[in-house]
Amino acid sequence: MNSADPRSDLADGALDSAPDSAPEPAPEPVHRWRAFSLLAVALFMTAVDMLVVNVALPTIGVKLHFAQSDLQWVVTAYAITFGGFLLLGGRTADLIGRRRTFMAGLAVFTAASLACALAPSATFLIAMRGVQGLGAAAVLPSALSIVTNLFPEGPERNKALGIWGAVGASGATFGVLAGGLLTRFAGWPYIFYLNVVIGGVALLLARRVLPESRQSAVRRSYDPLGAVTVTGALVLAVYAISQAPNVGWTAARTQALLATAAVLLIAFVVVEARATAPLLPMRLFRLKTLAGSNGVGFLLGASFYGYIFIGTLYMQQVLQYSALTTGLAWLTVGVTGVAFAGPAQMLVTRASVRLVMAVGMTLTGSGILWATQAPVHGTFWANLAGPFFLTGAVTWVFIPVSIGALVGVTERDAGVASGLIDSSQQLGGAIGIAIASTVAAARSNSLLTHGHPAAEALTSGFHQGLWVCGLIGLSAVPIALLLVQRGDAAQTAATAEQGDLASMPT
Repeated sequence: MNSADPRSDLADGALDSAPDSAPEPAPEPVHRWRAFSLLAVALFMTAVDMLVVNVALPTIGVKLHFAQSDLQWVVTAYAITFGGFLLLGGRTADLIGRRRTFMAGLAVFTAASLACALAPSATFLIAMRGVQGLGAAAVLPSALSIVTNLFPEGPERNKALGIWGAVGASGATFGVLAGGLLTRFAGWPYIFYLNVVIGGVALLLARRVLPESRQSAVRRSYDPLGAVTVTGALVLAVYAISQAPNVGWTAARTQALLATAAVLLIAFVVVEARATAPLLPMRLFRLKTLAGSNGVGFLLGASFYGYIFIGTLYMQQVLQYSALTTGLAWLTVGVTGVAFAGPAQMLVTRASVRLVMAVGMTLTGSGILWATQAPVHGTFWANLAGPFFLTGAVTWVFIPVSIGALVGVTERDAGVASGLIDSSQQLGGAIGIAIASTVAAARSNSLLTHGHPAAEALTSGFHQGLWVCGLIGLSAVPIALLLVQRGDAAQTAATAEQGDLASMPT
């Protein structure tokens, strides 16, 4: 079915599986929230998978004979393909059907998870993590665009997106805990087997629960050149940054890779400006709240994911925590995040998107900088509990970013806008991890060559990596205050509609 009205989609979906004499379908809100629950599970799974491998990295490194400098690719291979193809995934969802794209992506993600669990070598695991990212790039934007079509713009959508943001934030921290538990009691392959179970169940339910919708009367054009150029640029940039400590920042190879990445990024902008059906319509950036939310989302991903990556290595390599203990330690971030989710959703609806966003980034960035004070012989409660609880305020960023990035977006661009905000966060995470780990490695290697003890050298390097993450996080505050419009999401949407930028159908 090709209904543009989510209410008719839900009614049609209910009647499809019932005879003509069947009673009236259940009330609309029941169908919408049931569909939302399944989509939230998919979001949770993809968010968990970004960080679930973090605490298992030392174990994976030993089992599959990874070089220390290559461990980050288990995380970044997923993040790069995930972020690089999110826009294409969103565009595909709009054109061929959001439920269809969701199910196809979920099938790829689930199959790749099984392949990761059975990986015989480091190279194979990295490759399959990349395929996982491709599947997630179809799942997430199609899921979020279904959500935006289920709920009309206003308080009800804000409520749904508030829950959506909280699920995404808690998924990131739960991923670290789940990774620790599964690595300790079952073995690292089970962090991927878990996806197989959840993905399989979600696939069985999707056709029954989710409505179908897509753009009608539009020629299908997917702009694969745009996806290839932007993803190629990011892969080369992250690779150049990650290898710079070994070959040198001024080395010809590093400079050539960065220059090529810049050329590809420029090519992407040129392609998008000239394409008849661009992967990323530049008109979207006329919406200041959308542009500001994506800028904050990028810096959020760079700071928060880099922070978790560096913090995990500090706990395992310096404090000698097990994978399970590390996962339990990160649970403190999730506890604060869950506690902050309700107030954040209420404040976004009643007060200001940009204020909640700015306060959240201030608290998160400050918490990361606080963690730079953790010493070589630190303890959790004395040195880490405070920063971890404070950075749980990241929920105050995920929620308003999710709402602001979709304010004033038309139905035809719902998938693209959904993919854009997810892409901003994931690509920010990939680049943030690369930069933070590079800075940390460069500092640690320098101290080691001058005879400093290993624990001291590692701690100093991790401190510098955390300084980078914290400052990146705080740099998002002025962007939130300057670019995100005043007032709540409903007021911003009304302003956009009056300016003929966009309006959502109700």
